[in-house]
Amino acid sequence: MLSPHLNCVSPPAIPVRSSSLPLFSDAMPAPTQLLLPLIRNCEIGRIYNTACYCHHKHLCCLSPHLTHRHLRYVPEKKLATLCRPKENFSQFTHARNYASTPQRFYLTPPQVNSILKANEYSFKVPEFDGKNVSSVLGFDSNQLPANAPIEDRRSAATCLQTRGMLLGVFDGHAGCACAQAVSERLFYYIAVSLLPHETLLEIENAVESGRALLPILQWHKHPNDYFSKEASKLYFNSLRTYWQELIDLNTGETTDVKEALINAFKRLDNDISLEAQVGDPNSFLNYLVLRVAFSGATACVAHVDGVDLHVANTGDSRAMLGVQEEDGSWSAVALSHDHNAQNESEIERLKAEHPKSEEKSVVKQDRLLGLLMPFRAFGDVKFKWSIDLQKRVIESGPDQLNDNEYTKFIPPNYHSPPYLTAEPEVIYHKIRPQDKFLILATDGLWETMHRQDVVRIVGEYLTGVHHQEPIAVGGYKVTLGQMHGLLTERRARVSSAYEDQNAATHLIRHAVGNNEFGTVDHERLSKMLSLPEELARMYRDDITIIVVQFNSHVVGACQNEEF
Repeated sequence: MLSPHLNCVSPPAIPVRSSSLPLFSDAMPAPTQLLLPLIRNCEIGRIYNTACYCHHKHLCCLSPHLTHRHLRYVPEKKLATLCRPKENFSQFTHARNYASTPQRFYLTPPQVNSILKANEYSFKVPEFDGKNVSSVLGFDSNQLPANAPIEDRRSAATCLQTRGMLLGVFDGHAGCACAQAVSERLFYYIAVSLLPHETLLEIENAVESGRALLPILQWHKHPNDYFSKEASKLYFNSLRTYWQELIDLNTGETTDVKEALINAFKRLDNDISLEAQVGDPNSFLNYLVLRVAFSGATACVAHVDGVDLHVANTGDSRAMLGVQEEDGSWSAVALSHDHNAQNESEIERLKAEHPKSEEKSVVKQDRLLGLLMPFRAFGDVKFKWSIDLQKRVIESGPDQLNDNEYTKFIPPNYHSPPYLTAEPEVIYHKIRPQDKFLILATDGLWETMHRQDVVRIVGEYLTGVHHQEPIAVGGYKVTLGQMHGLLTERRARVSSAYEDQNAATHLIRHAVGNNEFGTVDHERLSKMLSLPEELARMYRDDITIIVVQFNSHVVGACQNEEF
């Protein structure tokens, strides 16, 4: 479980029962609110015993997702101190012993739906968006937290002064501060990078004369997707400095989308670093900019303009295209590459950027300097600043920063910074009629499901057509009665697909509730959603998903016009 301190990760501690459990906080997640009546009636022991009770290969037969391989950032000393979720549960339970006769606790289907749908959002694009017929029908998005608070963020907006739509998912680590800042600011930097010189001049003149500004973006937000009002002036001033420089550097050439995306990513990361170095006279803002800089975030952003699709990715979130083949089956086409140790080209890039003497230390135990999983990210100045700069900023910073052990910790073998970059890898794809949807998701989804299964589930949900593949039992010995049960579950799954009105919600239901046979098991889903925040992160990461549905008729018409 990630520590609330900046970039500090502690092993998942099992809290000792006390008279005031941390579950009774003002900002309780949905699962906790649903469990409160049971907790008050001394039922908590039953819940925990059920959660770790092994019954027909449910929760405790799974491999916990919280191994050192899955933690985003792990100090060296703590790699070996991870505990298993089944151990030490007696510390949670009431004095009364339930272990001898374990009792099951399940959330009801309405309770499960309430949790799964708490953060869902849908947006349908008007067929004519004011400029052109849109190639995007709309999108569904959702989030399911594992960390408390959730460290993922999401954003979606329509560009008002240029064409196109922006959508992105952001996966924070060592806290949510960096992901929050990037989710608020990155789209503005991209939009400004795409603006023609005349529009930039018009905006600057409006600011100079105190006139109302032209709106740049129309945001599509869930009520929980908030913006930081305290930092808005600081963020605006940095953005204005950027567009002023673009005005001064005007070359008269048409803006290239790929170049605009790369410049926006790099400039925002540079501004995050600079703001932390300069500081702010306001103590709250001063601490905020430091928290943003010392935490980190990956980003996967899509820009859709007609049939032109650009995906800019920094880190290990993914963009996956759902393609419907002629026979109606579904194929997954990756539009991003993970920037981690599983990508050989990334390892070679890192080695090439540093002296040969660091060849064996720059990537160690599949982590950057043995500590960080993603090889590209916003923030994370501990992997970018010189040691002298880090010490100077920490010593002159607020006490909260100076007293934090992590901020004073220097990564091992730290000889030739920067080791980390926010520069994205941009992939272009021309949308075809068979390209039905795009999935943007943080690694919490991809750790639990194969990309082909993800695309198939979304494709079947959107079309209502379920291709019945032979049931695979994966080597398990299955009786005739159990096979009958699996076929019954399959039939129920087809009919229950319509209980979700949101494709991202439907996908999360599968990601959390799928059993070893690939079907949603309500018992398992209930147990996973019943886990308190202290344990949820031991089984999975935060999950954030955006499903963008394309308008095949418009795409086909655009394709015909070109011939």
